[in-house]
Amino acid sequence: MDVIEIVAIMACTIFAGAAVYINVAEHPARLSCGTQVAATVFGPSYQRAAIMQASLAILAAVAGAVVALGGGGWLWWLGALAIFAVVPFTFIVIMPTNKQLLEPERDRTSEATRRLLVRWGRLHAVRSALSLVAALLYVSLGVAA
Repeated sequence: MDVIEIVAIMACTIFAGAAVYINVAEHPARLSCGTQVAATVFGPSYQRAAIMQASLAILAAVAGAVVALGGGGWLWWLGALAIFAVVPFTFIVIMPTNKQLLEPERDRTSEATRRLLVRWGRLHAVRSALSLVAALLYVSLGVAA
């Protein structure tokens, strides 16, 4: 296995693990503490995760594309596309919800805020699914190599 394949697999699986953790543990735990607490901690959590996950998604996509260009085949392209897709999905689909949740004047106790938090969790699950598809492709291709 080539070093760039290892980079692609590592970045993608770390992203997928973090994304799934957010959906399975962190976000449900946040919501279980009540809307005000969930909305209050959403901002700091989101800001820390955004830097890490954006970097990992781009690294995993670029590394996967490099492997594909180097003769890795169309499945590497598919994996690179799946992990890269989280970037525009985040900007186009999730960002409006993020912006609403991060509004300083937002009533952090309101039912509208709770609905936004629940919507955010569902939207983030798409990122988790895309990254899992990419990770499974990358790992299976790396093992087969």
